[in-house]
Amino acid sequence: MSDESLPLDDTQVVTAPAGAFRGTATGAVRSWRGIRYAQAPVGRLRWRDPVAAPAAAGEVDATAYGNVCPQKPNPAVPLGDDAVMDEDCLVLNVWAPSEPRETPLPVMVWLHGGAYTFGSSSQPLFDATSFVTRGEVVVVTVNYRLGAFGFLDLAGLLPEGGFDRNLAVKDALLALRWVQANISAFGGDAGRVTVFGESAGGGLVTTLLATPSAEGLFTRAIAQSSPASSMYGTERARDVAARFVHELGIDSTDAAAVAGALRAASVDDIVAASMSVYAAVPDEAPGTLAFAPVIDGELIPETPVTVLREGRGIRVPLLIGTNKDEASLFKFMKSPLIPITDDRIRQMFTDMAEDNPTITLPAVAQVQTAYENVRQRAVGLGIARDIGFRMPTLWIAEGHSTVADVWLYRFDHAAPFLRLLGLGATHATELPYLWGNLSSGPKDPTFRLGGRRAAEEISVRMQERWTAFAHGRSPDSPTAKDAPAWAPYSPGETDSSRQTLVIERQDTLVADLDAPLRAAWGDEVLDFR
Repeated sequence: MSDESLPLDDTQVVTAPAGAFRGTATGAVRSWRGIRYAQAPVGRLRWRDPVAAPAAAGEVDATAYGNVCPQKPNPAVPLGDDAVMDEDCLVLNVWAPSEPRETPLPVMVWLHGGAYTFGSSSQPLFDATSFVTRGEVVVVTVNYRLGAFGFLDLAGLLPEGGFDRNLAVKDALLALRWVQANISAFGGDAGRVTVFGESAGGGLVTTLLATPSAEGLFTRAIAQSSPASSMYGTERARDVAARFVHELGIDSTDAAAVAGALRAASVDDIVAASMSVYAAVPDEAPGTLAFAPVIDGELIPETPVTVLREGRGIRVPLLIGTNKDEASLFKFMKSPLIPITDDRIRQMFTDMAEDNPTITLPAVAQVQTAYENVRQRAVGLGIARDIGFRMPTLWIAEGHSTVADVWLYRFDHAAPFLRLLGLGATHATELPYLWGNLSSGPKDPTFRLGGRRAAEEISVRMQERWTAFAHGRSPDSPTAKDAPAWAPYSPGETDSSRQTLVIERQDTLVADLDAPLRAAWGDEVLDFR
């Protein structure tokens, strides 16, 4: 708690249908942390649909974060010094202005990233104090189950085992229902809810846009670096589940015995098996992930990127984009998730062609036209970036813009230190700017070579744009010097078509920024089944 924290008094106690919650006030912002929105998914509820938490009896202390979903510590995803891992992790956090407003404020619900395997809503990066202060919004950050706890499809492997699937997506849906029922008590407007997320969180956002049961739970959406095409059908998900069971050392042929062993498995063993599968699946099948939402024909009836490409998603305004150098982080960390070498890229295309026999994939020579001015060693990074992030984003923008307003961006800015490392504007580097938390501590080297002042200016503009969008306005920034109004993305062949905001030291608006990519990759969705 900072020195600016105010004494706990009745102004920090909020009474909502879910209970009475005592929070903390720090300067101009109040927060309530670790609020349970679902029963603990343990014991008989492990690998089952989330069950809404009953209304709390008595006053709840909501001054500290709740548990983090169990995961292997990852230096790229700092969870905070006080993070405690436990399966009982289905909690959320709320930030709002300290002074009540006369009218309810827009609500922004955050779904964090982390390859569907890492991260939490309580990461220090996602402290919403700056966001709330600048944007006049209420912010909610949500935990959902990760890795095997949230994305393993045991229902396909053991149909009679009493397991459910797409648990993390259902966690997000339940949290959004909690917001609808309770957020007015915190000063939020349940009729103006923006769901936003980055990376895996962005993937959940684009999935929700294609999930019929999500209709009415949010009125706007923001998807940052969404791996929208990286989700698969039940057959591939069943293979992942079988591999996971094998990694746990369960070799019985009796389905009931296997189900019992899974429920009895320790958290540590589940995390260890998850990480083995997490690494092995993309190693054997480049371009695929072990853990992701499953196209089950029920909750998620069809491939979300295809639904959105065809303009059949939930018709709400969308702000969507990616970073200029998405793939460089994965190379830097030697991550198995992104194929960047020639042989692995060739294998990815071969596997994709086998998965999509009715689709003609673009020829290698055609794809290479988009990278004619790129250094040879960087071509693989460009292809990985575009097939994993940029092209799915463009396919979604093309289709969804026919049924709702879409604003497209590309984040190009990188601090001098990140440029020196060869990372550039890589995956997730927009997040400190967006949240206004530019430094993770005294040892953070990001601005060692300068760039802090430019970063602060970009941060202000991004927060102004994102929160203006949440307010229902065009995502413009009053402090953006000489920047034109950010026009919605509109397919067409005019000089003003496909407007894209390029976020840099000075923001610019470019018509059809991605024309070479669209020409090289084509208009048909490319993915795995």
